[in-house]
Amino acid sequence: MIGQQRALPRLAIIGGGKVGRTLGHLWRAADCFAPSDVVARSAESAAAAVAFIGVGRALAAPSMPAAADVYLLAVPDRAIADVAAALAAAPELNPGAIAFHCSGALSSAELAPLRARGLATASVHPVLSFADPARAAAQFAGTLCGIEGDAAALAVLEPAFAAIGGRCFAVRAEHKLLYHAGSVFASNFSVVLLDLALRAYCDSGLDAATAQALLAPLVRNAVDNALSLGPARALTGPAARGDVALVSRQHDCVAQWDARAGEAYRALSDLATALARGDAATAARPEPGEPTEK
Repeated sequence: MIGQQRALPRLAIIGGGKVGRTLGHLWRAADCFAPSDVVARSAESAAAAVAFIGVGRALAAPSMPAAADVYLLAVPDRAIADVAAALAAAPELNPGAIAFHCSGALSSAELAPLRARGLATASVHPVLSFADPARAAAQFAGTLCGIEGDAAALAVLEPAFAAIGGRCFAVRAEHKLLYHAGSVFASNFSVVLLDLALRAYCDSGLDAATAQALLAPLVRNAVDNALSLGPARALTGPAARGDVALVSRQHDCVAQWDARAGEAYRALSDLATALARGDAATAARPEPGEPTEK
């Protein structure tokens, strides 16, 4: 195991945000990696990241870290390619090291400049909210992590994530965008739909407390049923019943209330109708259950 090695692999973190802080903290506590340099946009952010991790040297961009065994590019998706290119040009780079990022949407191909320098590259996407690093660190055990990349990188990263409670599963690099869209539908868009539901309740004359009381059991029951029975069997409502007339009338009402919500209602009603009919393009393919782990 990595944590049993006498000299722990040196971990350099580029990006002083929530993901880098959380993983650095967990790996230090698990004696898995030895966090060395933390590079952030400002000296203050880097110092705050080092304080949370508990060890390391704080550096402000555009500084690059000293030679390390593992490089984590914990930066926003839009910055990964540029940071990879800058790191690849750094004279301190360790050509035999590992580099990875944690984007859910982008593949390890974003790290091509580092791969060209002899590094093994990968991407690992922990499916967890990192809104608060302390909370994320406490909740990390059991987190599913989508992983892809070079075999040499995976051979180190899989046990490293397992050491802090991660459960790795394979993702195909060419399908990362679609894979990540699944999480957006499940998480981000669910929140948007809940907001629309609350607005519709309140604008129909209900007070906020009653709207919340109505929403909670509907959402919990829908999610529980979808996870236990599968989406097709859990689906209810006018589209599932084939009540075309009611769907049409309700669409007109919603569109008059909010044009964008009306567009969403029509599109989702079409998808619900297809799901109820068992159309191959929309029906969930796998049976409900645990995801396949690597």
